[in-house]
Amino acid sequence: MKNYKHDKPIVGILANPASGRDVRRLVAQASVFPMVEKSNMVQRILSALGSVGVEKVVMMPDTGGITARIHHALETSRAHHARHWPEVHFLDMSIESTEMDTIRAVERMVTLGVAVIIVMGGDGTHRVVAKVCKKTPLIALSTGTNNTFPEIREATIAGLAAGLVATDRVRAADVSLRNKVLHVDLNGAGHEIALVDLCVSTECWIGTRALWQPKCLRELFVTFASPASIGLSTIAAYVHPVNRWAAYGLRLRLAPPGEGMFTVSVPIAPGLMEPVGVVELKEIHPKEINALETLRGTIAFDGERNFEFNGSDRPRVWLEMEGPLTIDIDRVMLKAAENHIFVRDTDPGHSKN
Repeated sequence: MKNYKHDKPIVGILANPASGRDVRRLVAQASVFPMVEKSNMVQRILSALGSVGVEKVVMMPDTGGITARIHHALETSRAHHARHWPEVHFLDMSIESTEMDTIRAVERMVTLGVAVIIVMGGDGTHRVVAKVCKKTPLIALSTGTNNTFPEIREATIAGLAAGLVATDRVRAADVSLRNKVLHVDLNGAGHEIALVDLCVSTECWIGTRALWQPKCLRELFVTFASPASIGLSTIAAYVHPVNRWAAYGLRLRLAPPGEGMFTVSVPIAPGLMEPVGVVELKEIHPKEINALETLRGTIAFDGERNFEFNGSDRPRVWLEMEGPLTIDIDRVMLKAAENHIFVRDTDPGHSKN
């Protein structure tokens, strides 16, 4: 595919077909985002992008039904000349139905020079995107189970904001925010990141990945902690809220309910309030190295267990301020309104009567 970086602006769309479908929807009655709704969201995004002059879009393909529905919508639109959508290209790539699909798609989008990537997923999806998106700003849309990092937004407005930034009618530098990130050195077994929280459990197997049983939780690191969120970060948030843009994070030592300094009841998953014991809480600052105290168990990154470790491992955790860039949708739309971007002068030859 041609590199459009220095030609017409191009927007990337990554809609994770698996987001919002983990075990927490069974144990906690979490919301499920069906493929039809994800497809409809993409179509609303395309309509918004086209309305502000974006002519080219690249998308990650999938076998879950989103790609097929968009293809059908595009063919119907062309047949009836009904919509002014951008030209949509699906990336030519193999599909494994793993996080490697997301990694490959984002790497391709960055190489193509997309101006913005619209990500539809939960905390886990955005964590994977953040690994490889480099300096490309993200529009973070919530379609997952735990949605602390992305926002719950109407897709039309998200598409407008992405299009205004991509066409440079609103400068990305004026509306982009740099997020914090937790880094984890896995002692020769690789390197991982977390955008919201990193949690250590005494459970020794990854299993279903999602964490919802607090009795096994022992250590928690957070980049920010909002009391209005859902998930593990609320353990910190209900004790010591931390602003998303504050220059520090938190580290907590945890215990089974009824143990430690106190017990806090939190929404550990949608619809699931659980008690968690807190032993200790302290601030962590950028580049401070934190060795884990737990000798064996599993580590969850943004709510999903991904790594098993034992006494011979020495995982280390630290906070950095140089995480992914996200577009502040409210700020984009305010600047657009202030600059009358959506206002057109009335034709002077047209009678108002």
